[in-house]
Amino acid sequence: MSTVYRITHRTDYSYEKPVTSSYGQLHMLPRELPTQRIRSASVDIDPQPELYRERIDFFGNRAAYFALHEPHRHLSVSVTSVVEVQARAAELSLFGQQSWEEVRDVVAAGGDNIPHEALQHLLDSPRVTAAEVYRDYAATAIRPGQGAFEAVAALCTQIHADFEYKPGSTSVTTTLEQAFSKRRGVCQDFAHLGIACLRSLGLPARYVSGYLETDPPPGRPKLMGADGSHAWLSVFIPEAGWVDIDPTNDQFVGDRYITTAIGRDYGDVPPMNGVIYTTGKTEKLDVAVDVLVVEPAAL
Repeated sequence: MSTVYRITHRTDYSYEKPVTSSYGQLHMLPRELPTQRIRSASVDIDPQPELYRERIDFFGNRAAYFALHEPHRHLSVSVTSVVEVQARAAELSLFGQQSWEEVRDVVAAGGDNIPHEALQHLLDSPRVTAAEVYRDYAATAIRPGQGAFEAVAALCTQIHADFEYKPGSTSVTTTLEQAFSKRRGVCQDFAHLGIACLRSLGLPARYVSGYLETDPPPGRPKLMGADGSHAWLSVFIPEAGWVDIDPTNDQFVGDRYITTAIGRDYGDVPPMNGVIYTTGKTEKLDVAVDVLVVEPAAL
């Protein structure tokens, strides 16, 4: 069984003074996965750039690059994708009997069944550093000998309970240490904290960005633009592979999640980043994300 979504992610910049040149990189194009198939994906940039290229980055993500040299006071970048997401098999209990310590030791020993990709996500990254404070925090949620899946779920439940989800309380420049001290933040902060805790325990963990189809309040219609970019984490369990879990919503990732990019932390996969040349500043930034279930007849 699968669900088809249409995702529109639009970013509009307005500038105080003319921008002579803009250089941007996008990580908003969904990637192919065993549980995710891309039916279509397109990028529309206004003004039209002189240069537009796509590549597969180091982590296997579909990244786009553009260069715009026409003077402009407004820049609009819109990405539209149609993605089919398969329902995830209920395999979480199959390898749940192996303890998280066994997973740690197997990964540390290496071997042919541990991919290099998993080993690199044991290492510190620019925004997520393993530390005793995160190991101690994880130890308050995870019991010795606890099954790997149960341990990861317990950690995410604790993050969900201990930290307040408060948009605007942090920004993309907020450090993990600051968010941990404030005990509030957004999905990016909660994913970073979960990754730091798991890496501090010796478990490979990575950052996942994408979208989550959200339900409107009871009796209310779904609002356009009410959705936003989302982030969660993924932990490597030998034999089971990468298992995604969302500490913001305290649940394992299912078929309401659409993956765009995977990296060590947010710094590897921001939706859009770049450089502009101007003597002014950005006057206004508007971002609207819509995630809609597509009826078959509408395709």
